[in-house]
Amino acid sequence: MAREVSESCLDSLLTEIVSSYCNVLYATKPELAARRIEAIGYHVGHQLSERYTMERPRFNDHLEAIKFICKDFWSELFKKQIDNLKTNHRGTFVLQDDKFAWLSRMSVDPSTEISGSAKDPENKAAESTSMHLYFPCGIIRGALSNLGIPCAVSADISNLPACKFSSALNLRF
Repeated sequence: MAREVSESCLDSLLTEIVSSYCNVLYATKPELAARRIEAIGYHVGHQLSERYTMERPRFNDHLEAIKFICKDFWSELFKKQIDNLKTNHRGTFVLQDDKFAWLSRMSVDPSTEISGSAKDPENKAAESTSMHLYFPCGIIRGALSNLGIPCAVSADISNLPACKFSSALNLRF
């Protein structure tokens, strides 16, 4: 029997993690807060990847692993596959989710200040949203790392609620 977690519980947990790290623990060091949030995501992704690939044979190449992330892994997390996958055939992959679940339900209160800085409301909202994306970037990086593919992952949210995750693989042979 599969164990699942309520989406609202996960949304609340992610919001509290970001809030705690950004406003309490590392209020004056947003880059350190971002690294810690990404590290939590990394551990989650690593463990989930281990669980979801337990009964599968090892992947032969990095393309198979990326396809697994886009289809099976993403389906387990968000009940849908990645909407688009692009590559430059040199180790960079862009995974696009046109309605990223964790952004589609997110609202930002522009009156709250982030990191104690006086910014306009649009910049505050963008900074808050980007802090929430370190966790899923960490999940992707952790999952790929568990599959033997070290990489760096970043997110682009130029067209909300769509989100593009860019993964630059460290392919050294």
